[in-house]
Amino acid sequence: MMNEVKESLRSVEQKYWLFQQQQFTFIAALEHCRENAHDKIRPVSSIGQVQSYTEHHCGNSTDRRVLLMFLDICTELGKLCQHFEALHSGTPVTNDLLEKCKTLVSQSNDLSSLRAKYPHDMVNHLSCHEAGNHYGGVVSLIPTVLDLMKEWVAHSEKLPREARQRVSEPQAATRAAARAPQATGTQPRGAT
Repeated sequence: MMNEVKESLRSVEQKYWLFQQQQFTFIAALEHCRENAHDKIRPVSSIGQVQSYTEHHCGNSTDRRVLLMFLDICTELGKLCQHFEALHSGTPVTNDLLEKCKTLVSQSNDLSSLRAKYPHDMVNHLSCHEAGNHYGGVVSLIPTVLDLMKEWVAHSEKLPREARQRVSEPQAATRAAARAPQATGTQPRGAT
């Protein structure tokens, strides 16, 4: 199961690499949508806002394609969070990392103050101070979540094998143990 999660994470990283090559197209698309929405004052601060721009204010196929690429990666990151949750019940460290990821990929989470840290210097490549302020959060979202997920994987791989059981396995084992006396023909105490 851990190998599947790691492969899914690698797949998202590859999609992000392609998306990263189109960062300026992404910023231009957001700028066009903000103009169409007459929404030039507030920063682009959530996945939901990008979704709304895509659905209601996107005027051309190039803009739509790059915005949908961003939204697709965000959706895949959300699904990865669910896979992580199903992999094991967690430790305080892994649970904290997972909660951060889930919060960040939430549709309504305010990303306006989020800034990716080194080595992700994409915010520094934004053409001006205004662009960094208006788009820095959404540009920082994916690399920040990917870093948290890689950290989650690294911590999870250090756990003993028993701790990495699927969350559903202990429940299945408990149900099987509860049925075991009936299967062997023995009766519970007090039953005659």
